[in-house]
Amino acid sequence: MRQIILDTETTGIDPREGHRLIEIGAVEMVNRRLTGNRYHQYINPERDIEAEAVGVHGITNERVAEEPVFAEIADAFWAFIEGGELVIHNAPFDVGFIDHELGMLNARRGEPRLGPVADHCRILDTLTLARDKHPGQRNSLDALCKRYEIDNGHRVLHGALLDAEILADVYLAMTGGQTMLSLDASATSEGRAGEQQGMAIRRLSLSPGQLRVVPPDEAELAAHRAKLDRIRDATGECRWDAHPGLPGGEASR
Repeated sequence: MRQIILDTETTGIDPREGHRLIEIGAVEMVNRRLTGNRYHQYINPERDIEAEAVGVHGITNERVAEEPVFAEIADAFWAFIEGGELVIHNAPFDVGFIDHELGMLNARRGEPRLGPVADHCRILDTLTLARDKHPGQRNSLDALCKRYEIDNGHRVLHGALLDAEILADVYLAMTGGQTMLSLDASATSEGRAGEQQGMAIRRLSLSPGQLRVVPPDEAELAAHRAKLDRIRDATGECRWDAHPGLPGGEASR
């Protein structure tokens, strides 16, 4: 499954009052493994940013004055998210702003039309998920970081990309952890089949003698044999005995 963990920053609270996007940050996850692919863009909102909003995210009018407007970045952004599952904390807020921007863009240029988001992406709201798992508790991103012991000490102000990265950790923690393990993100073509299933394989090249094998001492062997005897007494057999090269097998007696 391809998931896009996404966050935005805006000029204010409500797009119906003319507020606009000023930053989009998103990270890609495939089969619960972060791929390293990300999308990050500051946007010139073509209007002033409210002082209250600047106090939250620290992005000033001067910071985005020379950035591209939404129409210039829309196609690249859409290509990044289309068809994925968007994982967003308080999704109606962010999706509302994105759909508002896409609607204005479509009205100006006609075709090709982009959006609405829900027609092209699945949407998972982690705020709703958190409220279901932790009813009656605070479920802000900061509160969830504290609950799941996720370090967000570097988060002084909100920022779309930073918040998306933190949300990825929170989402994995809330839903059971990162279950797909990549041993080497730069695996060779020998491991591509496994990588497509969410797991990369790294093959080690070792010459004889490099891999140290530590044999068990007598006390460990005695404990091992006692364990096999208990299995044999309880079940009538011990399949370990069928492997003569293993401790406790016929060859080691």
